[in-house]
Amino acid sequence: MSISHAPPESSEPDISSISALQPTAGDQPRSDLERLVPASSRRTRVPRWLRRTTGPVLLLALWQLLSSTGVLTSDVLASPGRIAQVAGDLIADGSLPSAMGTSLQRVAAGLALGTVVGTGLALLSGLFRIGEDLVDAPVQMLRTVPFVGLIPLFIIWFGIGEAPKVAIITLGVTFPLYLNVYAGIRGVDAQLIEAGESLGLSRWGLVRHVVLPGALPGALTGLRYSLGIAWLALVFAEQVNADSGIGFLMVQARDFLRTDVIVVCLIVYAFLGLLADFIVRSLERLLLQWRPTFTGR
Repeated sequence: MSISHAPPESSEPDISSISALQPTAGDQPRSDLERLVPASSRRTRVPRWLRRTTGPVLLLALWQLLSSTGVLTSDVLASPGRIAQVAGDLIADGSLPSAMGTSLQRVAAGLALGTVVGTGLALLSGLFRIGEDLVDAPVQMLRTVPFVGLIPLFIIWFGIGEAPKVAIITLGVTFPLYLNVYAGIRGVDAQLIEAGESLGLSRWGLVRHVVLPGALPGALTGLRYSLGIAWLALVFAEQVNADSGIGFLMVQARDFLRTDVIVVCLIVYAFLGLLADFIVRSLERLLLQWRPTFTGR
């Protein structure tokens, strides 16, 4: 019986068929082939700064409209134009810059003390079990006490000068920092600790190279919370027999029923808080470059 063998197929491609698929110099590109473009790139890109300013601008326009139509009277809330005029007058006579400088000094002093106290207690409680046993329970008890309710005690203890004002801000700053730094330390992945130990890191080396970098995002988040509470505490602190500062201007405006001055002071508080938050967010981008995160779409 004879077995016929089929001729082996050539492993070389058919050059004529390939060349037929390639367009020549005179050929036009095929119209039925379209380049795929992602849907996200087909959308019109609006600058982010424009999107972020749209909300405040619309709110300001609505405010001006209500004031112009008489829905909001000047006794209830002054118009944006009137507030801009009053702000210019306060800047021209130097009262607003002087008040801002005094308030910034109080916030800076309270923030520095609160950062040292809160971070120190969090390190003691987060790194050592005996520190947690001694520190965490008293701190958790104290943080549930409204710091505003401690103002009478601070006045008795420290008098009516600058000390009680700084103490109120310090107390408001301490607890958010403590909670976030402590949570950041205890939230470090145990596998990273084991990897550091297997590489021969000492206890201090683990703290320096593993624990503290892992706790840094939580610490910066706590700093943002603390800055917001610092400005809130300042509002209450400057009601305590203050003779200078933004809160002092607000007390004077309240006595004379000047809603325009009150709104100017509130706007200054808001912008100072926004500036402080911007500084911390810039620090986050600088210090956490090693930690890529989702930034939204």
